Amino acid sequence: MSDEIAENGTANGDVPEIELIIKASTIDGRRKGACLFCQEYFMDLYLLAELKTISLKVTTVDMQKPPPDFRTNFEATHPPILIDNGLAILENEKIERHIMKSVPGGHNLFVQDKEVASLIENLYSKLKLVLVRKDEQKSAALRAHLGRIDALLERRETRFLTGDTMCCFDCELMPRLQHIRVAGKYFVDFEIPTSFRALWRYMYHMYQLDAFTQSCPADQDIINHYKLQQALKMKKHEELETPTFTTSIPIDVNDLNNTE
Repeated sequence: MSDEIAENGTANGDVPEIELIIKASTIDGRRKGACLFCQEYFMDLYLLAELKTISLKVTTVDMQKPPPDFRTNFEATHPPILIDNGLAILENEKIERHIMKSVPGGHNLFVQDKEVASLIENLYSKLKLVLVRKDEQKSAALRAHLGRIDALLERRETRFLTGDTMCCFDCELMPRLQHIRVAGKYFVDFEIPTSFRALWRYMYHMYQLDAFTQSCPADQDIINHYKLQQALKMKKHEELETPTFTTSIPIDVNDLNNTE
């Protein structure tokens, strides 16, 4: 088990310490793994740590070789696991509800927006269909879905999905967009069209934020996440590769800023 501390939430007596246990890399067993839910809740809690409503401790656990104390405490439960004042919350829906109702400041992250919620809902399932094998019809369905998100962002002219401050929907969407970029390109040469300018502007803003960059897994971990799902083998010495993080924007950033 290895620890990462979100620096924004320095431990003191004034704010509660929240611990988030996340899956470690399936390559080296130490750095952040490519679990979408782990990153989503990491981002939620990191934003609260930045606001100093909580102190955040993040612990990575190698699920291929979990330490004895983890097995003793949590048996076969897989992360994410949230621990608040000794209370362990083990299921995704319960973690979300706990952040919203019981973590100081958490209620501010959870906004009601049916249009955004429905747009995000089926995005990941479309990616998984694309990754099974190269199929233009499935790729077209994923592109169309991304196009609808692009259209919403263009129409609203906001920095984030529901306004100019981040909310839970951004913490849910951006990790999925990163998986689409990295895994889509690697497995089936899928790319987010450069014509989706509002979506790229959105991603550009997200790449500037510590909440995303501190929680984001390496490209290699995202790729290996899907290799394991498809029972593909790692390349030789893959664990020795220097981790890379795709955060480039394929269109002119100055032009993006001028469109705001």
